[in-house]
Amino acid sequence: MQLEALGQAFSVCQVEDYSLVDLEDAYCFIGKTEEERSLVCPTAALPPNVIRRDDGWRAVRIQGVLAFSLVGVLAKIATILADHGISIFAISTYDTDYILIKQENYQRALEALGANGYPIVAR
Repeated sequence: MQLEALGQAFSVCQVEDYSLVDLEDAYCFIGKTEEERSLVCPTAALPPNVIRRDDGWRAVRIQGVLAFSLVGVLAKIATILADHGISIFAISTYDTDYILIKQENYQRALEALGANGYPIVAR
């Protein structure tokens, strides 16, 4: 399974509403509950109505389409990183998974994943 290292910085934040979010941006992940509206997007694309934010994230995407019948794909990656003391913020889409890692741990995470048989390609 090949991983793609995405080249931009991401932010995880809460927004007042989604009216100012650029839903056409290449990467825009939203999550809503009765208590909050969350957004993950490139830091350069943050809307002005952010309430709280955490910057300094980088992302890796699992390349290809993952069938729903696959078991443990994200768990294996998370375990490798956890064994190296690296926490993650995971996002799943219909087709694949994205793993966000804090900037200060990003290179170490790529090295750990590569050493465990996950080829990394840069975007």
